[in-house]
Amino acid sequence: MRDLRLDKWAHVLVNYSLAAKKGQKAFIIGCTEAMPLIEAAYEQFVLAGVHVEYMIRPKHFLEFFLNHASCEQISTTSQVRLFAAENYDLILHIRSDGNAKLLSHIPPQKIGLMNNGEKPILETQLERAAKGALRWCLTMFPIPAMAQEGEMGSHEYEEFVLNACFLNEPDPVALWQDLGRKQASLIAVLETKRELHFQNAQGTDLRINIEGMKWENCEGRINFPDGEVFTGPNLRARDGGVNGIVRKSLPTVYRNVEVQDIELVFRNGAVVEAKASKNEAFLREMIALDGGAKSVGEIALGTNYNIKNCTKQTLFDEKIGGTFHLALGKGYPETGNTNVSAIHWDIVFDLRCGGTVHADDELISKDGVFVHPSFKTI
Repeated sequence: MRDLRLDKWAHVLVNYSLAAKKGQKAFIIGCTEAMPLIEAAYEQFVLAGVHVEYMIRPKHFLEFFLNHASCEQISTTSQVRLFAAENYDLILHIRSDGNAKLLSHIPPQKIGLMNNGEKPILETQLERAAKGALRWCLTMFPIPAMAQEGEMGSHEYEEFVLNACFLNEPDPVALWQDLGRKQASLIAVLETKRELHFQNAQGTDLRINIEGMKWENCEGRINFPDGEVFTGPNLRARDGGVNGIVRKSLPTVYRNVEVQDIELVFRNGAVVEAKASKNEAFLREMIALDGGAKSVGEIALGTNYNIKNCTKQTLFDEKIGGTFHLALGKGYPETGNTNVSAIHWDIVFDLRCGGTVHADDELISKDGVFVHPSFKTI
């Protein structure tokens, strides 16, 4: 018998996050490990009168593919996924990670080729979403391997995910809407500012020009769980929009390769130095992938205080209340950021021990807690 909470989860995804309407076309993309939630979401789409198709992508196929495929095969864009990005009204990504180290031995050059092949899909999805022609959502289905990576028991991890999504509450949608209202008050202040200044005890000292940029309110619509506000740096600013240093990132897994203790130095909007205590070569390879990979496409503040621990799953870690993250690579068109790249790599930094965020010299966050009177209750 299926856990009834899966039906609740799927109902929120289909009817709140994606706001599905009768007659629309939906496409589900997921892996075999996530089948219980894929099935529940498929049923909810059907009940909503939506025309739904699905694509199952076994994650372990990717290891063989990257080991044995030619460079031409690896860099070729999936026509099925591109067609979905170009033609469907709704796209639901349901991921799960059976082996977080699946691609650890794959040469970074091959992962770069794969990113280039997927670039048209990413660009199409983001551009159509920015125009309101497409709604998409990403969620993660918990399995024991992910629990192990997050250093939790299987049941403990399931509860962690459900709490992060507010799904253990009687009315999760009401809580997401309430968080959205609180984040709106934060955005109202941020959109009047010219610069953000991030500092923490690990040596981060970073200035981001946000003048004229649009902020996005993440209330469980595109990511699930959610809980962040983000924009893109103003890369057209005279100083390049991003200057300074970030140190000691939380562990990050990108393309199934774990990188630890990332340190980046920015000058005139671009990375000029990059270090890491683990897989530094991979970090450098990704930054050198194309002209936009060394620039920042997103800057964000995490606001989900139901998420406290780093689990090496970016979908959760970037939402941790009391953190900020930047994304190397592709920017979101709706923010006004114009950076173009085959990558979008979110890297998270902690503010909870000695960290501060100033907006035009006004303190808005201290030790990971928002202190401005208009949004200190987040």
